[in-house]
Amino acid sequence: MDFNELLSKVKIENFPVALGGCKSDEVGFDCCEYNITVFDGKKENDHVINFGNDLVKIHHGNLDETDPKTLKQFENLKILYDEKWDLRMLQSKIKEKNKQITNTSAKSCLIDASVCITKSNDSLRNSDPFSSSWLKCAAYFLADAVCLLNLKRPSPTHSLHFIREFDTNKFHQSISIITDIIGLERANTSLLSRMCKSTIGFSDMVEKNDSSKIIQKKYEYLTEKSLLSDCYFYFGYINRDNFIKIKNDISKKPELIHVLKTAFDLENDTVKLSSHLKKLQNSVNSLLEST
Repeated sequence: MDFNELLSKVKIENFPVALGGCKSDEVGFDCCEYNITVFDGKKENDHVINFGNDLVKIHHGNLDETDPKTLKQFENLKILYDEKWDLRMLQSKIKEKNKQITNTSAKSCLIDASVCITKSNDSLRNSDPFSSSWLKCAAYFLADAVCLLNLKRPSPTHSLHFIREFDTNKFHQSISIITDIIGLERANTSLLSRMCKSTIGFSDMVEKNDSSKIIQKKYEYLTEKSLLSDCYFYFGYINRDNFIKIKNDISKKPELIHVLKTAFDLENDTVKLSSHLKKLQNSVNSLLEST
């Protein structure tokens, strides 16, 4: 990747710029996009561009960022342009407070999981069709927390690989619940093909930024490499992120349940759902007490 040429195309206007995501961690697959953050302080949505044979996702960052989850994403940035050393100063502060940032991020994910569990329970009692969607979101937030507690930055494409390598004795209960609720054993090529179409459709409705190109590319790569469970996990993670973006309006959009039923691969067994919620809440509470 010729980053100088990329910076010229992006037209950064002298703001600090860095490479983030799995490419900066050097764990990316060939299908993974380049995540570029421009520290211009703008509150614009991410957007995707083509650069040669690669896909690049442009994010907007703030040098005064205080959110622990976002700061954790900035941890291993590879600086591409930082004329005034502002970004280096931010990285130094992150490194200095890394343990605190990591623990706070993990706790925040556990709280998010607990909120989703409450939402799922309420929906279940009211026969709301989104109960299963809230449950899936809770499981993914728990997965994020487990990654952070193991000092790994959560990633849609790579978190499942990280989780497989964690100390199963210490996190056995949580990992078992995560994989069971997400439903990884259900992954097969026919289901993944349907999930891909619905995940792309949901992304187009919510993000409207050509992220569907990234989703399609990762689907093709992961299924070609027979990484079916990783592909299934990836779809759910992306759908979780987009579901949360519209969480305040979800009750006004009952038509979305038809898209999410396939995108999330939802189940409607209320007895099983209730059992999962109890186990998930116990696991979340246990980790909250120890964090």
